Amino acid sequence: MSEYKSGFVTIIGRPNVGKSTLLNSILGQKIAIMSDKPQTTRNKIQGFYTKENIQIIFIDTPGMHKPHHKLGEYMVTVAVRTLNEVDIILYLVDASQKFGAGEEYIISQLEKVKTPVFLIINKIDLISREQMLQVIDNYRDRYNFAEIIPISALNRDNLDRLLTVLEQYLPEGPQYYPEDMVTDQPEKAIVAELIREKVLFLTRDEVPHSIAVEVTDFKERTENLIYIGAVIYVERDSQKGIIIGKKGSMLKEIGQLARNDIENLLGSKVYLELWVKVQKDWRNREVALRNFGYDKRNV
Repeated sequence: MSEYKSGFVTIIGRPNVGKSTLLNSILGQKIAIMSDKPQTTRNKIQGFYTKENIQIIFIDTPGMHKPHHKLGEYMVTVAVRTLNEVDIILYLVDASQKFGAGEEYIISQLEKVKTPVFLIINKIDLISREQMLQVIDNYRDRYNFAEIIPISALNRDNLDRLLTVLEQYLPEGPQYYPEDMVTDQPEKAIVAELIREKVLFLTRDEVPHSIAVEVTDFKERTENLIYIGAVIYVERDSQKGIIIGKKGSMLKEIGQLARNDIENLLGSKVYLELWVKVQKDWRNREVALRNFGYDKRNV
């Protein structure tokens, strides 16, 4: 029998470079929420890629950025801590974006670890081959990457090569999780994130960043119906009005979009009930952050 390989691979990068899209594309299903707004992912999310002779535990992390509140500090801490806990680091960059201070900061963090780092150049469908070669040369001059692999996570371009190269680097090891398991995220946590994703999609300005979602009820009512109750928290009364919308129109649309994804996730009909509450300045309050699952002590 051939050897069994396994290991842990973290996906890091600036906000909005496609980390969650990459994880979902590799797994073939959605476990991490996606948005065109930065700082979408707030916690690390583990996804399990399992084949006959290999299991890769991928860790999707919050985007590395300059924090402006305690929630931001927590998110950066989560991302940086994973660098010393894995076998391989995937540093994801947006091929269409210029090298800047954010990249300098991330590379300064990478220089502190001995873990092999793959440079993953995402969104290559947005640039020409000549531009891609320029991006490769630019990053190669700044860090000694173990591998450089251009991809399009959205279109799944070159993901097979990425997985093949990862397998070559990973050590022999056990199968940590059952082959039919794709994440260790509780269903309630994924449901909360799917609701938050719809708010991100439908709102703008500061509203998307100021919300948190808590699933308060999750009950099987009948054999094919699950009742879910959830609260959307905002920081100001004006934001509450925006989330509810005129005669409840925005909240209704959030619920409809979220319910579709939740039903696909659970394989069951869902009755989803949403409320909106104000918890002022929760992103800067340690107790509120812990209540919403953002606890530095557990990082």
